[in-house]
Amino acid sequence: MQGIRTLFLLTGLLCLACNAFAMEHLRLATTTSGLLAVLLPPFEQANTCKVDVIAVGTGKAIKLGETGDVDVILVHARSQEDTFIDKGFGLDRRDVMYNDFVLLGPGNEASIEPGLPDVAAAMAKIAGTKAFFVSRGDDSGTHTRERQLWEVAGITPSGKWYLEAGRGMGEVLMMADELQGYTLSDRGTYLAFKAKTRLQIIVAGDPRLFNPYGAIMVNPQRHPHVKADLAKKFLDYLTSKQAKALITGFRAEGEQLFYVQ
Repeated sequence: MQGIRTLFLLTGLLCLACNAFAMEHLRLATTTSGLLAVLLPPFEQANTCKVDVIAVGTGKAIKLGETGDVDVILVHARSQEDTFIDKGFGLDRRDVMYNDFVLLGPGNEASIEPGLPDVAAAMAKIAGTKAFFVSRGDDSGTHTRERQLWEVAGITPSGKWYLEAGRGMGEVLMMADELQGYTLSDRGTYLAFKAKTRLQIIVAGDPRLFNPYGAIMVNPQRHPHVKADLAKKFLDYLTSKQAKALITGFRAEGEQLFYVQ
C-alpha cells in the first residue's frame, strides 16, 4: 500500500512538473517591483502562463529588448523608448501609468530649503554649494531624467561632490542619507525607504518631474522567437480596466504610487 501511495505521489509531482514545463512563459524586463505582485497574477491565470520578470533599470531593460532576450519591456524613459522604436527594436508602445520624480535632500541647509518650485534651479544651487549629490549613474530612467535636468540647469556635474554610484535606487537613497546629500528618486522608492532615511523632499510638482511608464513589445520581425501573440495580450491587459483598477489601488505607506490616464 505504501508503495502505491508513493507511486501516486510521484506521478502527481511528475504531472505538475510537466505542466509547468509546458506552460507558456512571457519574458518581461521592467523597473517596477512591488506593483507586479498584484498586477501579474490575473493575467497569468487568465492566459495560463507565467510572466518571468527581469528587474533591471530602464537602460538594461532596453538592451535586453534590443538583443531579443525578452518579449516585453516596461520602462520609464520616453526618449530612450522612442529611440528603441525608431531603430526597429520595438512595436506598439502603450502608456500604462505615471507618477513623478522627487528631488531629495537633508533639508537642513538654508541655501536649499524644502519647497522650491523649480527643480533645475534647486539643482543649480546644489552644484553651487558643492553639496554631495549621489547619482544612480546606471543609465536607468531616473538617471536619464537627472541628466536632462542638469542640462536644463546649464551644468555639467563633476568633482568630488558629484558621486556616480552605479547602483539601484534603494542603495542610492541610503548613500545620500549617509552623506547628508541630495539625489533624484522616483516617488515610489522614496516612500518605500522613507522610514529608513532622514531625506526630505526638496522639490516636487515641477512639470519636468513627470514620470510616465510605457510598455513596448519587442519587434518579432527583428527577433522571430518573440512571443508576439502573448505579448500583445499582455499590452492589452496592462491598459484594461482591470489592470488600471489594480494600478490605482496600489499603495505604499498609505499613498497611491501610480496613476493612469
